[in-house]
Amino acid sequence: MPQMIETKDLTFQYQIEGEESCLVLNGINLSIEQGQFVAFLGHNGSGKSTLAKHFNAMLLPSGGSCLVLGMDTMDGEKKYDIRQSVGMVLQNPDNQMVATIVEEDVAFAPENLGVEPEEIRRRVDDALKAVDMYEYRHHDCYRLSGGQKQRVAIAGVIAMQPKCIVLDEPTAMLDPKGRSEVMSTIRALNKDLGITVVLITHYMEEAVQADRVVVVDDGQILLDGTPREVFSQVKLLKSVELDVPQATRLLYRLEEAGVQGLPKGVLDDEECIEVLSHYLEVHGCR
Repeated sequence: MPQMIETKDLTFQYQIEGEESCLVLNGINLSIEQGQFVAFLGHNGSGKSTLAKHFNAMLLPSGGSCLVLGMDTMDGEKKYDIRQSVGMVLQNPDNQMVATIVEEDVAFAPENLGVEPEEIRRRVDDALKAVDMYEYRHHDCYRLSGGQKQRVAIAGVIAMQPKCIVLDEPTAMLDPKGRSEVMSTIRALNKDLGITVVLITHYMEEAVQADRVVVVDDGQILLDGTPREVFSQVKLLKSVELDVPQATRLLYRLEEAGVQGLPKGVLDDEECIEVLSHYLEVHGCR
């Protein structure tokens, strides 16, 4: 079975008229298995969004290759199949909405794919139920909250029945409640429906929910592993202007202050509390 996404020595450069070309991606080798939930991290300008846009042929390689289910994105005859296989959700949901009513917006993509009306009705209903927005199907899009709009945008992609969804900072413009709603939706799509998820985010607390974290820096892959493996590399991440989860940062600072024997790669508050409680008990501080 082919990988969901595979890049081989992928390079990409922008050519600006009258100026030298700018190399953005430099020899990326990456494989993403079907059903994985992968988070991409990197500071602004690192190349992570540029890389993700290769996954559904929004951008094409300057060198090397990008394969989607074995299909080469450079093959123009495969572009339709590739974009049906990999859906893209952008940062601002307003930029993806094309209709005034929720269900009409979700139906837009399958209509343009030539799907039969009865099948469109089924897909729209299923997609809205999947993101917990079915009760809003007759609502005006402009009346929705930011988190609700983003979930409708995700439903519009689901209605195309892709095998993979790429989300480019989908929670960047949302408040904490909206971010929580969208992340719950993303996890459910991955775990319950088996959809491969590629999430680009600046929020470390979102990245820890993934199966795998890929750190991109200066157009190359710097780290690639489980959240625990990646976030144990605090010094390296700080050197490329990236943060770590609050729990990880707290234990790192305690270690810097001279506290010995604390584990690395602690990811959340509950685990941090457990580690500190155990440490205090062992050292007779309780």
